[in-house]
Amino acid sequence: GTGQTELQVRAAADIGTTVYAGTPDYLKIILDKADEMGERLVLNRAVVSGGALFPALRQAYADRGIATTQCYATADLGLIAYESPAMQGMIVDEGVIVEIVRPGTGTPVPEGEVGEVVVTTLNGDYPLVRFATGDLSAVLLGTSPCGRTNLRIKGWMGRADQTTKVKGMFVHPGQIAQVVRRHPEITRARLVVDNPELNDRMTLMCEVAGGGSEALAGAVAASIRELTKLRGEVAFLPTGALANDGKVIDDVRAYE
Repeated sequence: GTGQTELQVRAAADIGTTVYAGTPDYLKIILDKADEMGERLVLNRAVVSGGALFPALRQAYADRGIATTQCYATADLGLIAYESPAMQGMIVDEGVIVEIVRPGTGTPVPEGEVGEVVVTTLNGDYPLVRFATGDLSAVLLGTSPCGRTNLRIKGWMGRADQTTKVKGMFVHPGQIAQVVRRHPEITRARLVVDNPELNDRMTLMCEVAGGGSEALAGAVAASIRELTKLRGEVAFLPTGALANDGKVIDDVRAYE
């Protein structure tokens, strides 16, 4: 909450923190709060994970003198890949085996083609064989200029199953279906995720016969909040406005 963020800003200012480790978007929250409070944070380096580091956000941090690198990891697997100072793709950790496969098939795709990340870890305590992450990426050909010779991937390029991550929280197509079922006025819906001014935003585009109302918009927004634990905007469209392509979540944020 806001109070916790203020305490973190004051603590960081008092001890002269120079490194941040956490999610990409929360660093912006901390910096904005520090500006609001008039506190000067001495930050020159950040290592982020738990969400996509979009180029515009990385540049915004660089403009403030913060060199930012990212890691790719999951709760089940731990570290999968990481950026090096060369900043050319992500180097696969030596403790795991990474394959890029055609989503839903397990069949490896040609090098350079986008597919689902499948990981094998032979950890004696928690071994996983061909664990499908649901994330999209691609092998980056060649070796890193930094001298590391292990396999490289392009980094996180979205979700194979239309699931996406917003402010560190996964949003699933099934959650959107639950929202629609609660409101029979909606005949078809699509969640659009973008990030104007570097802030993630969700907008549920709803086809509603005869148009919607402020009351319905408020009720739908409340359902989004309850089911996803995130705030979302609501926009009404006439019947037939959305493409009949089966897409439930459209993440239009730029990953490259």
